[in-house]
Amino acid sequence: MSREKFVSGTLSRKRFQEILDLFHQSTQQLGDDRNKIKIVTYQGEKLVVKSFRTPNFINKIAYRFFRKSKAARSYYNAQYLEQHGIGTPSPIAFLEQLTALGLHESYYVSAYANHDFTYREIINDDQLQDKENILKQFSKFMYDMHEAGIYFLDHSPGNTLIKKEGDNYTFSLVDLNRMKFYDIPYEDRLKNFERLSPKKEMYEVMGAEYALLSKQDPQTTIETMWKYTQQFQEAFHRKKRMKKKIKGIFKS
Repeated sequence: MSREKFVSGTLSRKRFQEILDLFHQSTQQLGDDRNKIKIVTYQGEKLVVKSFRTPNFINKIAYRFFRKSKAARSYYNAQYLEQHGIGTPSPIAFLEQLTALGLHESYYVSAYANHDFTYREIINDDQLQDKENILKQFSKFMYDMHEAGIYFLDHSPGNTLIKKEGDNYTFSLVDLNRMKFYDIPYEDRLKNFERLSPKKEMYEVMGAEYALLSKQDPQTTIETMWKYTQQFQEAFHRKKRMKKKIKGIFKS
């Protein structure tokens, strides 16, 4: 026997179904993700709908009985961020479709966040102006997030949306299902920068600004950030080499 769990502060289940129908019809897919993410327009409002990949057998059971699903975590984490003044697209609703064996399908709907670029462009776009100022303001955003006890586990370059407003920049986090909430020690805070860039000069700007806000030593902060980044980069490329090697074995 199947059942479903639907949570929303504003939408009825009927209206949510209308949004899902638009999702299945839409061809505006964002990125090449293992989950399907599409933009839809519903009653004049631009929305983002994320359909999570059906979990494996063990996770089906875990998400059904022991843990919140990725859709539920995305929704509740976004609420937490909003309550603490941290930018993220407004959460609208989530739906879990459940069977006796566990979670089958799940969906998360949020508002669409208008943005000019992502953090990735700071790394890759040589034409982008005002990078130092952006990085300083981003460091303040990170500091505020950490002060609110938020540790973003998927803090990769594509998951921060950036909008320019005069001389200021606003930042919005997406892909929110993996977060921790605790009183974050300084060392952990610096580790939270590790996925953001392979470029040391960016950490020199971010580290100096973060240290200033935290009343810590700038050089030690920069060196610690960079140490964690190098460790992450080494592990990331080692994993890529291993995958390539395994793929080669199966091809031969």
